[in-house]
Amino acid sequence: MASRTQALNELCKPVVEAMGYELVGVEFQAGQTDGLLRVYIDQPDGIRIEDCERVSHQLSGLLDVENPIAGHYTLEVSSPGLDRPLFEAADFMRFIGRKARIQLDAALDGRRKFTGVIKGVENFQVILEVDQNVIRLPVDLIGKARLVPEF
Repeated sequence: MASRTQALNELCKPVVEAMGYELVGVEFQAGQTDGLLRVYIDQPDGIRIEDCERVSHQLSGLLDVENPIAGHYTLEVSSPGLDRPLFEAADFMRFIGRKARIQLDAALDGRRKFTGVIKGVENFQVILEVDQNVIRLPVDLIGKARLVPEF
């Protein structure tokens, strides 16, 4: 996880959790003129638009005071959705047996994109079954990861 994203995550987490929600993760995408700060929240009963509005209001105040992002940006608070993003090793452990789509920041054996079933996490590596082959992906190489919705 990038240091800026980690800092934003640590800044937002206490506020989100104090409101009774789980902070799933934080993404920041810098643009040429404006950036996008996306904060994913969840709770056992699911997330409604009102929940996003409440958290957005609280985080806006915090972010205005702390000013962790230079320049203009848009704050977006969202549920993780069916294609839930996976940010940490614990996320992969939580969803063992589910199918995930993973993109690495750097190629591993000439490949950056993998889709398969999460089998576990060991020694800072996600164990993924892809086409009946077991692949170990270093957590620190994972750029993006999402669950694949099952219907």
